[in-house]
Amino acid sequence: MPDPAPAGGAPLRLPAALLTAQPHLPAFWPGRRLAAEGEPGETPEFDAGPFRPPRLGGRVVPVLLVTGRGPDPVGAALAAGGRAEPARVRAAWAGMAAGRIGGPPGLPDPGGEALGARGRVLVVLDPADPAAAPAARARIAAASGPVLVARDPFRPGEPVLPGCLPLLDPWTLLDVAEALSGASRGMALLAMAAGVRLLDGPFHGVDPEASWAALLAATRAADPFRNAPWEIEPALELLGFWKRRAAEGGRVAACLGMHPYHRPRLVQMLASAGPPPAFPRHPDAAVAAARGRGGAVLAWAASAPPGLAAACRAGGVDLWWLEDGFLRSAGLGAEFRAGASYTIDRTGPHYDPARPSDLESLLQSAELPPALLARAAALRAAIAARGITKYNLPGRVPRIAAPPGRRRILVPGQAEDDASVRLGGGAIRGNRDLLRAVRAAEPDAFLVYKPHPDIEAGFRRGRIPAAELAALADQVVTGAPLAPLLDQVEEVHVITSLAGFEALLRGLPVTCWGGPFYAGWGLTCDRMALPRRTRRRTLDELVAAALILYPRCVDPLTGLPCPPEVLLDRLDRPELFPRGARGGVRAVQGALTRAWARLRRLR
Repeated sequence: MPDPAPAGGAPLRLPAALLTAQPHLPAFWPGRRLAAEGEPGETPEFDAGPFRPPRLGGRVVPVLLVTGRGPDPVGAALAAGGRAEPARVRAAWAGMAAGRIGGPPGLPDPGGEALGARGRVLVVLDPADPAAAPAARARIAAASGPVLVARDPFRPGEPVLPGCLPLLDPWTLLDVAEALSGASRGMALLAMAAGVRLLDGPFHGVDPEASWAALLAATRAADPFRNAPWEIEPALELLGFWKRRAAEGGRVAACLGMHPYHRPRLVQMLASAGPPPAFPRHPDAAVAAARGRGGAVLAWAASAPPGLAAACRAGGVDLWWLEDGFLRSAGLGAEFRAGASYTIDRTGPHYDPARPSDLESLLQSAELPPALLARAAALRAAIAARGITKYNLPGRVPRIAAPPGRRRILVPGQAEDDASVRLGGGAIRGNRDLLRAVRAAEPDAFLVYKPHPDIEAGFRRGRIPAAELAALADQVVTGAPLAPLLDQVEEVHVITSLAGFEALLRGLPVTCWGGPFYAGWGLTCDRMALPRRTRRRTLDELVAAALILYPRCVDPLTGLPCPPEVLLDRLDRPELFPRGARGGVRAVQGALTRAWARLRRLR
């Protein structure tokens, strides 16, 4: 990227409205201070050029900008002839192709196979100009092989050639193009990155590598999450990530069973170039909305009404399943604190071992590259070092008072009405059953029972009477965060609790009495048969699938789709996860439930 201007140079003048919409914008010019009110300064010229970001709702957030003099920064950069390293040019081309970056937002990108071309073809782009139509027809007539006629995604206007394809994302056309004729500058730049030959137009006969070297020499990158200068390569990865998220979000037409406190975050997560999803109250309305938009119904998995799957099949619409992610928030969802991580599964809920799910398929079949596994290892180390868990609750950390020589086993309780217990618990139906089973299997161990936070708060079912609990557990810890407890035990036993996954991340042995998503891959001692799960996985492969590929994270600060590493930083800031509008009422409800339990001598 270009050398930053030295500190103390001309102050940077940027419109206030632009800074409000893009607070990371000054990071493109490190070392430059913003001009004060009334102070003269320099207004920079910049353009996203071939690095157009996708539209996320009403937002277009640049992470790469081409800078130059005059009203055409891209043209100025190309004319200036600056140089970037050839290796960087090739890396940028690979990143552009991998992320399918740079097209106008919202265009269909079905891929080259959808065009039905057999092999590579000549793609002639419609000029949208009657005066230029004869030359385009001549090019078609002179072609010696198959030809596709398509609209240039960057060129407005109605087509003038017969048989012209509808507007498509440029990368769908580049998938099948051996050569391109009639390209605009934007299309030609992407064609050069894709290795497609240009037969005419603005870059015909020009060395693609030299043109892109000049372009990259004038390109700056900025991280929108950390408001800091960045490198081109991770910025390209983020643009590709956003494009995939926008494409997925655009498919969701209706969300069903979502509590109102989730909705603003879900609109951010599903942001695309199209309209936001509807939030109907009834299944018939959800199916109708999805059918009308040609999209999918996204249902909260644990509260989906009976017959929803059949209704979607009858209506000819896809049904996807939504659940909380595994790194969720700083605080309980039961207090109406919106999470910042969700999972979308197109096959089935991940917590139901009787059915396949996308997560199970990932772990059963996906080949995970070394770079992804290195990223997973770093993520796992950061989670363990920072004590991150699903809810990240505060609290006093008690000492586990086990006598010397007794192995300490943590037994986390669960809400017994939770779908993962009902569907995935097998023979273990609740917390009493779990403690009895662990005591029978480990008669000499020191059992530490931790009630689920929602049960402690009085929001969910699963409380065990104190007298009965005293006979089953050697120590009960309440009001304690999970991560420090894991540092004090040698083993963890669960039904399906995410605490088992969090223990695995910290290298602890885990016994699963039910069938959670992380069981059955050779990493846990499994008391329930999971015959579909035959692949043996490493811990970093599990982390890569469950925490990087599977979840959909939203930065609670910027409202942008983000990778899990950004969410990790935000979980250190509880103020980003405020209690919802009805959280006070819920807190009173929980307090009354706890008081009633004490009166009944259940604690």
